[in-house]
Amino acid sequence: MTQPPPAPQPTGTVYLTVQGSVMTSSMLTPNAWINGYPVTVRYGANPIPVPAGPVRVDLSAQWMRTYGQASIAFMLAPGQTVPVYYAAPMHQFTTGSIGFEPVKRKGVTGFVAIMAVVALVMLGSLALLIFGS
Repeated sequence: MTQPPPAPQPTGTVYLTVQGSVMTSSMLTPNAWINGYPVTVRYGANPIPVPAGPVRVDLSAQWMRTYGQASIAFMLAPGQTVPVYYAAPMHQFTTGSIGFEPVKRKGVTGFVAIMAVVALVMLGSLALLIFGS
């Protein structure tokens, strides 16, 4: 005798928005896991159906190393849609931002400082070439 298939489990939707784009964040999209399972995401809106109940969303970015780690946990009711927003940081030395509303990218001050130092070194080198002869 065969067993009947299991009854379908009620689901809800995690409406995951990865803020930024290939031009403003990284050419590589962040990595995402929902309840420990990898999920393919892209920049912009990602509606992801998941079983109702406790949900944990983890994201991180990867370049030379893993950075921008962020996670959020919540209860998802059957039929409910929960918006989740993630923004990777501007550099590899801080965590990402995640929340139920649009979030700001971390690391802007550090990124601007690094770019200012690079610009000053380049301008200093150029000044030495022009006026040092």
